[in-house]
Amino acid sequence: MIDHLELATPDLAASTAFYRGALAPLGYALHVEGKANGFGAEPGRLDFWLRPGEASTPRPHFAFFCATRALVDASHRAALQAGGTDNGAPKLRVDISPTYYAGFVRDPDGHNVEFVCQT
Repeated sequence: MIDHLELATPDLAASTAFYRGALAPLGYALHVEGKANGFGAEPGRLDFWLRPGEASTPRPHFAFFCATRALVDASHRAALQAGGTDNGAPKLRVDISPTYYAGFVRDPDGHNVEFVCQT
């Protein structure tokens, strides 16, 4: 089981602003600011981190769990409003699974961010 994810970014302020907006529909908030910035749904459970540094190549793909398809739509929309680039509008992706509903956005560093509901 994954405990947390940390991404390196050459522009910590821009990435922090992006994820602050993109993750708000999921209940995530920025709880720690410093050498690394930590996000989570609860202050005591930070599972997404940004730190200064060169973005890795190739860029990782990662997905945020969404309890409903409406939350996928809202998160995708929020990520675009926060400055992300559309990389696949939310839709049912039956090539993956009959219930796999997901949308994709590229963050300011080019990471492929997915919002997914599998019910």
